[in-house]
Amino acid sequence: MKTVTKDSLYHLTYRVVGAAIEVHKILGPGLLESVYHKCLKQEFFLRGIPYSSNQYVGVDYKGIELDTELRCDLFVDSILAVELKAVDTVIPVHEAQILTYMKLLKAPKGILINFNSYNLFKDGQKTYVNELFEQLT
Repeated sequence: MKTVTKDSLYHLTYRVVGAAIEVHKILGPGLLESVYHKCLKQEFFLRGIPYSSNQYVGVDYKGIELDTELRCDLFVDSILAVELKAVDTVIPVHEAQILTYMKLLKAPKGILINFNSYNLFKDGQKTYVNELFEQLT
């Protein structure tokens, strides 16, 4: 099992956001989320960023694993949840979604990326951490 530190997670986050900015720079806003998803997966491949796409998110309800058909858009290096949007406005339920995926996947950090923004770096992405992040060295 590999050791995850806050520094390594910061570096991974930097690489993921850089890949998203590259996709946004080439495509711009206004396309479907599925287009950005495919392009970002290709950019991850080109940059050697390990990920799983449409990662199953299980729900343990009172000790029973339930298949709720939840899927996180991208789960990077098994530690970073990434949820993609292409919406006019990120609303609280989108933030709740990434926070819940982080909890269920036991991911210490997550990124919500909205490709329907004019400046992805400034307005189109937000990172989140939870209590698992605080436990890292």
